[in-house]
Amino acid sequence: MERSAQAAPAKINLALDILGRRPDGYHEMRMVMQTVSLCDTVALEEAGEGFTLSARGIELPSGKTLEQRAAEAFFAAIGRPQPPLRATLEKRTPAYAGLGGGSADVAALLRLLRERYAPGMSREELEAVGGQIGSDMPFCVRGGTALAEGRGDLLTDLPPLPDCRFVICKPDFDLPTGPMFARLRFDGERFRPDVDGMVSALKRGDLTGAAKRVGNAFETVLNPEERREIDRIKEALLRRGALAAAMSGSGPAVFGLFAPDVDPAGALEELKRRYAQVFAAEPAGRLL
Repeated sequence: MERSAQAAPAKINLALDILGRRPDGYHEMRMVMQTVSLCDTVALEEAGEGFTLSARGIELPSGKTLEQRAAEAFFAAIGRPQPPLRATLEKRTPAYAGLGGGSADVAALLRLLRERYAPGMSREELEAVGGQIGSDMPFCVRGGTALAEGRGDLLTDLPPLPDCRFVICKPDFDLPTGPMFARLRFDGERFRPDVDGMVSALKRGDLTGAAKRVGNAFETVLNPEERREIDRIKEALLRRGALAAAMSGSGPAVFGLFAPDVDPAGALEELKRRYAQVFAAEPAGRLL
């Protein structure tokens, strides 16, 4: 097998609502998700023994990686032994940022495996393999613009986000997903982004209408120090012309959405003076 590679695009959550805890321990989600051009690169070849993964730009966790688990699930699904595989990962998307970087890497590996070993496998079958590994894997396999429901794995394709630009900034701290979910409370009044309004705006091709409905329920459980930093980034983006700004996923990365006729260079320059991880990006389309 010759070495092959795929981009692993990050995602942002244009709107993220959390409806409550499910009987299976997951949370019921309702989100509008968008693939963006910020991406890692995953390469694959038959070599070595078993499954090996090397990475540039990140320290890999000890033990079995999500990539190895995904490869095992893939070959179990197609009913054949796993050949010796060597995967390499070049990281650019910040980890533990709410941008789906790790899931995007696994999804890119799954697309590479499908391309080489099971080209007849349907998109839905490949998404189901990804869903065994993580809730946002099906979207990261598919990409584009989608309404995600259930635990994030029930997808409805949406019209593409109209032409726009993003500036993405990760502050210098992490917000692991599990502890963020543990902070949630579902009693009393709480912020609920207008997901239905976002979907309607996308169907109309209305960028301004979509921007008005950008929001993330996770922002309501930030502690005061985290909130100050997130708000500082959002304020800088809005001051520099963003139509909207919000945290992505469980954070702490923040994105600003800019109309196509607004130059985001000022926002990039201002944020880069304070933060190490600041990126320009654009919407990206379907991957599969």
